[in-house]
Amino acid sequence: VQLQASGGGLVQPGGSLRLSCAGSGSTFTLDHYAVGWFRQAPGKEREWISCISRNNNSAYANSVKGRFTISRDNANNTVFLHVNTLKTEDSASYICAAGIATNYCGYFTRYDYWGQGTLVTVSS
Repeated sequence: VQLQASGGGLVQPGGSLRLSCAGSGSTFTLDHYAVGWFRQAPGKEREWISCISRNNNSAYANSVKGRFTISRDNANNTVFLHVNTLKTEDSASYICAAGIATNYCGYFTRYDYWGQGTLVTVSS
């Protein structure tokens, strides 16, 4: 496994979580890649929600813009997705992926490496 997502859980509407995507081992260093986050709810298609390029330019889907923030911690080989002001419709399995995008990334980036999902449930 080269990518490991974690940090999901049960949270009330309006709450926050910090999701982590960690690169495993010394052979997979995330600062060499663009990292994207996707989510998939039961019965729905996978949705791209955010990414950060190698040069740390970030992009967000309209559905999460202003509520979610993506960032890197290169010292710990980790990319974070801070998810704030959560809504019930944000409930999904959140999946991270890595691909090649130096300056800009987005839904159009080709992601070659995928981690497993971490489940976020927003419910009162």
